[in-house]
Amino acid sequence: MFPTDRPRRLRRTPALRRLVAETTLEPRHLVLPMFVADGLAEPREISSMPGVHQHTLDSLAKAAVDAVSAGVGGLMLFGVPRPEDKDAVGSGATDPDGILNRGLRRLQTELGDDTVLMADTCLDEFTDHGHCGVLAEDGAVDNDATLARYVDMALAQADSGAHLLGTSGMMDGQVGAIRTALDAAQHTDTAILAYAAKYASAFYGPFREAVGSSLVGDRRSYQQDSANRRESLREVGLDIAEGADIVMVKPAMSYLDILREVADVSTVPVAAYQISGEYSMITAAAQNGWIDRTAAVLESLLSIRRAGADIILTYWAAEAALWLRDSQR
Repeated sequence: MFPTDRPRRLRRTPALRRLVAETTLEPRHLVLPMFVADGLAEPREISSMPGVHQHTLDSLAKAAVDAVSAGVGGLMLFGVPRPEDKDAVGSGATDPDGILNRGLRRLQTELGDDTVLMADTCLDEFTDHGHCGVLAEDGAVDNDATLARYVDMALAQADSGAHLLGTSGMMDGQVGAIRTALDAAQHTDTAILAYAAKYASAFYGPFREAVGSSLVGDRRSYQQDSANRRESLREVGLDIAEGADIVMVKPAMSYLDILREVADVSTVPVAAYQISGEYSMITAAAQNGWIDRTAAVLESLLSIRRAGADIILTYWAAEAALWLRDSQR
């Protein structure tokens, strides 16, 4: 070893490490997913996601204001209808008085343009079969019939005040269909966050409790196969060509290699979703005293940034934003 070959010099003190850090994590990089549920008298904690709640409209507004005050970059809203309001085509998703659209209007009234208000543009929470689209007679998801429902849903969400629509259903042509409809309806400034590389994953389990999913079976016929890499870049390219303003990789944890490849080629900002299973695993380990919760959360978020994410959807967004803000004082 040469006498001058001492890379540890730049790791000796916190100030030195901070000076030469290659990756930064700031509150503005974080988006908080939130659940608003119909028929609740008070917020209800999700048993498989300790600390995360299904909200009433009032508690949603309070939690959203607190998150924005902490500095988060945006909010992603999911609606949880009552079971009796679900049907085969997800009518509640397009009903102006459906829970998701009411939640969007409430947040738009509370926050206006002080944050980026995002909406989940997918039918799975609203269908009685739990799939992300309309089913054909043989039980398969009908891609084109689903696109028509997505268009109606997107217009309802834009009318309700969403700044950005999260096209999460993984139907072919969904971004182009929604972009065309938004522009025709004079919603030219409403942006699209395309779930371009959304994989069928075992780590979605807690989310299905969070939204009261009715799904029986799986979504492997339309979500991506965990074995595939090239397919992601193809999907990303198609979504950008159709008008996506942001593309996303989901999940984050097991797909950091995909995130890196997408970030290397994307001409638009890249998001990643740290999903429910990732949240629950770290939370459970921390509750058992096996890991340091704060350190593990921040390390996981930093790794997603390092892999190339400009934006991270995470259930820790509000809490992590406060940690990051306090650490800079």
